[in-house]
Amino acid sequence: MSFYLYKLIPPRGSFASDMTDDERTIMAAHIAYWTGLTGHGTAVVFGPVSGDPAGSWGLAVVDAAAEDEVRQLGHGDPAIHSGMARFEIYEMPNAIARSSPPSASPVPPGTSGEATGIGSNQGVG
Repeated sequence: MSFYLYKLIPPRGSFASDMTDDERTIMAAHIAYWTGLTGHGTAVVFGPVSGDPAGSWGLAVVDAAAEDEVRQLGHGDPAIHSGMARFEIYEMPNAIARSSPPSASPVPPGTSGEATGIGSNQGVG
């Protein structure tokens, strides 16, 4: 298996702040779709990415045997199937992923996390 970045590209840069009611409905179906894929272990993580001057976009990291599998998932995405958005796929050939669930504490043993903001709400917006 390999990891792939799935990039969901919305119809406009301002999409996150000015969705129509119909677009919100499609995005609710999109979220349900990717939540299911995450629950089954196909998607490792998914969600919106902000901070890009061109506007926010969606990201999923997918665990798949081949890019074609990810492409099929993309075509099944309600945001794509509806024609509202488009997507791009990027292979992550040297990705390193953890092999087990995280420990109860996100702060490495022997550190307070204060210097880096780890374990705090710093930078959360």
